[in-house]
Amino acid sequence: MPVASKPDPLRWKALIFIALAQLMVVLDATIVNIALPSAQADLGISDGNRQWVITAYALAFGGLLLFGGRLADLWGRKRTFIVGLTGFAVASALGGAAINTGMLLGARALQGVFGALLAPAALSLLAVMFTEAKERAKAFGIFGAIAGGGGAIGLILGGVLTEYLDWRWTFFVNIPFAIVAAIGAIAVIHEPAEGRNPSKLDVPGVILATLGLVSLVYAFTRAEGDGWLANTTVGLFITAVVLLGAFVFVESKVKAPLLPLRVILDRNRGGVYLSLGLAVIGMFGLFLFLTYYMQIVKGYTPVVTGLAFLPMIVGMITGSTQIGARLMTRVAPRLLMGPGFLLAAVGMLILTQIDLDTSYAGLILPGLLLMGLGMGTAFMPAMSLATHGVQPRDAGVASAMVNTSQQVGGAIGTALLNTIAASATTAYVASHAAGAKSLGALKLQSMVHGYSTAIWWAVAILAVASLIAFTFINTGHQGGDPAAAGSDQDGEPADELAVPVMAH
Repeated sequence: MPVASKPDPLRWKALIFIALAQLMVVLDATIVNIALPSAQADLGISDGNRQWVITAYALAFGGLLLFGGRLADLWGRKRTFIVGLTGFAVASALGGAAINTGMLLGARALQGVFGALLAPAALSLLAVMFTEAKERAKAFGIFGAIAGGGGAIGLILGGVLTEYLDWRWTFFVNIPFAIVAAIGAIAVIHEPAEGRNPSKLDVPGVILATLGLVSLVYAFTRAEGDGWLANTTVGLFITAVVLLGAFVFVESKVKAPLLPLRVILDRNRGGVYLSLGLAVIGMFGLFLFLTYYMQIVKGYTPVVTGLAFLPMIVGMITGSTQIGARLMTRVAPRLLMGPGFLLAAVGMLILTQIDLDTSYAGLILPGLLLMGLGMGTAFMPAMSLATHGVQPRDAGVASAMVNTSQQVGGAIGTALLNTIAASATTAYVASHAAGAKSLGALKLQSMVHGYSTAIWWAVAILAVASLIAFTFINTGHQGGDPAAAGSDQDGEPADELAVPVMAH
């Protein structure tokens, strides 16, 4: 077995800047949501185009992540990381300075493009810099807390900036983040020399994966507005299946694939990608419904709404750094991920009981705390296991798959649960209209019914994520020997270990 190189003495300082960049990318998935009504009014964005402010980012980011991950392996992770940061800052400046709808949508798409370079480079840098088990647990604990809690931090920051400054600051705030992270990266990040992948870029793979993922994400966003059986929606789903099927076929034949199938066909990594994607479906849907519930039904301001999510962040950080990181080197990942997702499902189960006069302290607070604690505990070993023991030349693409499962999960969750909520709301109005004393009260009650119905679905999805973690993931704890370069969990070469046991 090859001897792993000595750990980088500056790795802990490097973690600060890698985590800062990750926070910026995760923040951007939610920070703009709260600013959207103000931006819409200011720029005269039509209701039809409003969703594109969110969708343009999700499509570019989700569609290009695998390309970004492979580029990091080929081109060098540090270089890809710095280019991603610089581009993200420029795109944010354009978004903040937008004078019309087109400029704002273009800036959001550009943010997605550079985010797709940045996110996998950040996670794969972490994977190749931290190889000793206990240090890896601590580093991934911090990273997992940021990856999980960043979305809720985005809601708070978005509320504060929109209410006290201007919606444009939800874009401008990225610029100082990016500058500090880029300067820090240049100074302290030293990428291990053996981590580079010298092979050529798989151009057909890039085209098929990008178009396939864009079709899939777009199909779910269209389903939300047009319905699941609309011609456009069905056509996009069929296109996505054909393109992604062709992508898998091409990857099994080419010499230097964009996504080596050994990365996803490993039973444990496959289980991580699948369970993490499902868990994010539930979590993103919840963010959306609780934000609307607090502002429309409870009458909270954007700032108070953001602050109401704080217990969830506290739970995530606690679960990630105090439970996940401490137990990761002693306990098998499935014994952290399975119960973690299950605990998050219990938190969500509490939130299905929301009503017009629900007490925040009595019901929402414990629900959010349990959900944060469960997600934090599960996210941390999942992030680490996704890149644990993977060959250094594949670290970027393995990291990209974690981000891809989260991005696609987020887009699917928002569209799927929104559609379920809208249908339940309509059905409630139809069945209760005759006996309603007040139209206003009926409207609010039907909205709450829609939200709680969708949250029930999210509970079921999280339970399935827990079941997958328990059954698919069978590796031992991530203690003992460092993840050796070029070997997988039990020291066998990764190419030979990766047997196709995972069914989609």
